[in-house]
Amino acid sequence: MPDTMLREFLDSRQVKYSTIEHSPAYTAQEIAAISHIPGKELAKSVIVKMDGKMIMAVLPASRRINFSRLKEVVGATTAELATEREFEERFPDCQLGAMPPFGNLYDMVVLVDKSLADDEEIAFNACNHRELIRLSFEDFTRLVEPQILDFAWKP
Repeated sequence: MPDTMLREFLDSRQVKYSTIEHSPAYTAQEIAAISHIPGKELAKSVIVKMDGKMIMAVLPASRRINFSRLKEVVGATTAELATEREFEERFPDCQLGAMPPFGNLYDMVVLVDKSLADDEEIAFNACNHRELIRLSFEDFTRLVEPQILDFAWKP
C-alpha cells in the first residue's frame, strides 16, 4: 500500500484512487513503460531551487523542465535543479526520488505543468519505487491547490 501519511490524507478526504504495483523502477520513463501508462499521464515530481527556496515542479514523465521558461512564468531570478542532499530530509517517509506530487504535505509550493491537465487522471509514485497511485486530475488539483503553469517541453 502507499505510504501511510499519503494514504491517510487521501482517505480522510474520501478520494477515490487506485494503486498499481510494479517491479522496482527508478526513472519516470521506465516506470511508465513497465506500468503500461502513457508518459504524458505519469506525473513526476522534481525539486527545484528558485531564488533559494525549494519548490516542487510536477510534470509528465515524457517532458522536461524548461528552466528559462519556469523563471519567466514565476518571475524568479534563479531556478536550478536541487540536489538530492538538499531535499532528502524534507521527505522522511519517501524513498529518494519517489516523492508524490503532494508538496503541500511537505510544506512546499507546487507548480504543475499545464500539459498534465490534458488527461482526466494522473498516476504518480506512492513514496516508493514499487507502487503508483492513480486518481483524477480534478481531485489532485482540489487537494494540492497547485499553480498550473506552462514550463515544460517535450524532448
